[in-house]
Amino acid sequence: LSQASSTYAVAEAASATPLQNVLDAINAPVQSLTGRPLIGDGANGIDGTGQAGGNGGWLWGNGGNGGSGAPGQAGGAGGAAGLIGNGGAGGAGGQGLPFEAGANGGAGGAGGWLFGNGGAGGNGGIGGAGTNLAIGGHGGNGGNAGLIGAGGTGGAGGTGGGEPSAGASGGNGGNGGNGGLLIGNSGDGGAAGNGAGISQNGPASGFGGNGGHAGTTGLIGNGGNGGAGGAGGDVSADFGGVGFGGQGGNGGAGGLLYGNGGAGGNGGAAGSPGSVTAFGGNGGSGGSGGNGGNALIGNAGAGGSAGAGGNGASAGTAGGSGGDGGKGGNGGSVGLIGNGGNGGNGGNGGAGSLFNGAPGFGGPGGSGGASLLGPPGLAGTNGADG
Repeated sequence: LSQASSTYAVAEAASATPLQNVLDAINAPVQSLTGRPLIGDGANGIDGTGQAGGNGGWLWGNGGNGGSGAPGQAGGAGGAAGLIGNGGAGGAGGQGLPFEAGANGGAGGAGGWLFGNGGAGGNGGIGGAGTNLAIGGHGGNGGNAGLIGAGGTGGAGGTGGGEPSAGASGGNGGNGGNGGLLIGNSGDGGAAGNGAGISQNGPASGFGGNGGHAGTTGLIGNGGNGGAGGAGGDVSADFGGVGFGGQGGNGGAGGLLYGNGGAGGNGGAAGSPGSVTAFGGNGGSGGSGGNGGNALIGNAGAGGSAGAGGNGASAGTAGGSGGDGGKGGNGGSVGLIGNGGNGGNGGNGGAGSLFNGAPGFGGPGGSGGASLLGPPGLAGTNGADG
């Protein structure tokens, strides 16, 4: 048996070599003339260089993944597919250099013209140290599909950088890629980065980034979900402004003929404040939820829930006020047949501190979506006051 298996392996290798030689002979002139092969996958970009991924073969092949960026350098874009194949993923953005923002993630490569999925977007890099302007890098957008295929997911935003006394805001999530023109789901939006907190007395911590929106759907397919908003930064020092929560991304609409709408992303929560000897810090406001996607025939997407407001901090004389809750996203509507989307719940208001700190107001719930031939969506619940 051992001798028979060895003989088979040798015969298989011998038969593969002529086929590879034929493929190389076909690809060589095409590669020379156009810069990409007829059949074959594109090369991956080298990490740490931000190099783009190579394109896949004209006839068949996947795009290569983009390389990650060095510090301060954006991630490379994913390579595109040809006729049939998937797009490559975008590379992650590098961390920000001192006093600079984080680098953005690379965009995902496009899917095949006939069939194939778009590549995912790369994640944004963390913001650098030294300034509250060193925001997190934005996530790369997902790649689009061609005729049949799903759109790529957007990359996540990077966390804000800064210094101990000044936090930077988080990066926004990348938008999802578009689904195939004929059939395919659209890509989800990327989650946003969180704002950086502060540990020493200073002006403010960072705001949360906004979630990415879902991509567009073609004729038949489901809409993607919106990305979640980032949380605002906390204050662990005696005083300093807190970060507000980011907004959730909108869900994608269902297909022009048939498909369900995507859900909106949830809003980010607000940061918590510090306290001082005389006056307490105010809580931040929560982010609003994203709206649900619409549909023609199919169920509409639900709106995203809003983020809660932060609590006010206690102090010796006058306490801080609680932050207001965010607004829930509206549910998507249906043009013909299907259920309307439910509205998202409003965020709760933050509690006021002792010593006369005013409570925050709860956010309103989102409206339910309408439907021509189907039940409408329910309205979201209003958030409770702090």
